[in-house]
Formats: sequence, C-alpha cells, structure tokens
Amino acid sequence: RGPSTFIPLGEIPQEGGDSSLHQLLKAFVSAGRVDHVAMVMGLHPQYLSSFWKTQYLLLRMDGPLPYHKRHYIAIMAAARHRCSYLVGLHMGEFLQVGGNPAWLRGLHRAPPKLRNLNEINKLLAHRPWLVTKEHIEALLKPGEDSWSLAELVQALVLLTHYHSLASFVFGCGIKPEEEQDVGNSCWTPSPHGDSSPASDDSMGGSGGTDAMQEVEMLMERMKLLQENQLEEEGVTQEEMATRFELEKTESLLVPSSDILDPSLQSNIRCFLEDPEFGYKDFTRRGEQAPPTFRAQ
Repeated sequence: RGPSTFIPLGEIPQEGGDSSLHQLLKAFVSAGRVDHVAMVMGLHPQYLSSFWKTQYLLLRMDGPLPYHKRHYIAIMAAARHRCSYLVGLHMGEFLQVGGNPAWLRGLHRAPPKLRNLNEINKLLAHRPWLVTKEHIEALLKPGEDSWSLAELVQALVLLTHYHSLASFVFGCGIKPEEEQDVGNSCWTPSPHGDSSPASDDSMGGSGGTDAMQEVEMLMERMKLLQENQLEEEGVTQEEMATRFELEKTESLLVPSSDILDPSLQSNIRCFLEDPEFGYKDFTRRGEQAPPTFRAQ
C-alpha cells in the first residue's frame, strides 16, 4: 500500500503533519495534485521544496517551448530509461495542456522537430560522453524544423532532468497512480501492476530456479579464481579484476542489451527508436575506448 514499493505507508508524511510540509502539500494541491513522487520526497521537505520549484519553472513558467512540447520531451526522456511511471504521468499532463492525442501513438506521429531530438536524447540517457558539438549544430542548422538556441537549451535541460528523475522513481519504487490512464493511446498499465519493479512472477517457477542456479555457478567460478590466485604467484589485482569481469560477462547475469527486456511495455516502446541502444562501459580494458569528456 502507498506510493512506494519499498517504503511503508506509515513512514510517508501525511497532510496535517509537519507544518512546512503541510504548506508545501497545499501548494501542490493548488497547482494540481500531489503525485507519488511528491509524497515520497516529502520525507525531505527542504529537498521537495527545491525540487518542486525547479519542476514548476521547467513545466509551468514562461519559456520558449509551449507547454505540451515540454511534456512530450519529458515522455521521450523517461521512455529511454523505460520509466513507465513518468511516461504515463506526462501523457496525462500532455493531454491536459491541449496536446494532440495522435502524438501519443508514438514518436513517429510527432512533428519532425521533436523527432530530431531522438539522437541527442539517447546519447544523453546512455552514453553522454559521445555528445559532440556537431550534434548541437545539426539541431540549430537553419531550416523548417530547426531549433532556436533558447528552445534547445530548455529541451536539453528537460531531457537531463527527466533522465535523472527516472532514477529517483526506480530507486524509491514509486508506484503508478490509479488514475494514470489516458484512454486509447498506446499507453497501457504496467504488466507488473502494483508489484515491485521486478514482478513476483519473475522469481517464481522455473525462472527463479534458473536464476538461483546461475548465481551458484557464478559463485563457484569466482571461488575457483580466488583459489587459483593463491596458487599462482605474481597475479596482479588488475589481472584478477579482468578475470572476474570476464566471468561476469559470460554469465547470464549480464544479458546483452537486445534481450534485456523482451516484454517492453507498449506505452514505452512506441516512443523509442533504436531501443537496443543502451549504456556501454567506456573503460573496458583491452578495447579501443571512445573519446570521453574529462573534468579533472
């Protein structure tokens, strides 16, 4: 019960409790409603205050982007991280501010100008070190679907804000709100319903048994490696780390990106182009590493 899979309902702040939090929740209600993110973040009222002001500035205050496009960009960002909670939430917000319902049938139905954000969205979400000035120049290039600098700055801030917020949603086990339904769009409730992000079914039956066997096999391999290290002289820590990494990679516990989520919900799939694109470690030993941005 409650807004979080991980936090007992009794620990979630309620209205009428802490006075500063009560004022915050009243402000939320006047702006619309209190969502599950706000309820959980209410455990830290000062942080919630800063977060809410930022969110309000990004989505409600004056800016170069129309309100419906701001919510659509939030959907695009959340979809890259498969965050069905945020996707569903902003689909509802998108319709409330007058967005075209046809756009919610998928990225292919959105205007080309928004679709052009797809490349930089996926890079910022998964491999931000690959972003170059050419990506910015391509979006600012004069033409019918070009972005102004002010529009692009707001769009990029929205993208990175919602990439980060998806982590908060997953980390706190935020559950969908009951009214998170936007009719006949491509949105459908998460197949996990009110269960935790990893559904109970995922560890039941033969699937759970296979996973446990895989863990045991991996532990055996690690133990053998450690025993071999004791027998071998001159094996460095770096070499041991490489061996462990190889064992882990060869294990089923580290699936390749194309089989990571075979049952991707339709409310997310329709906003993804190149869905198999994901994080790839840029410091893997023995491989030619791509260029990275380095600050100190």
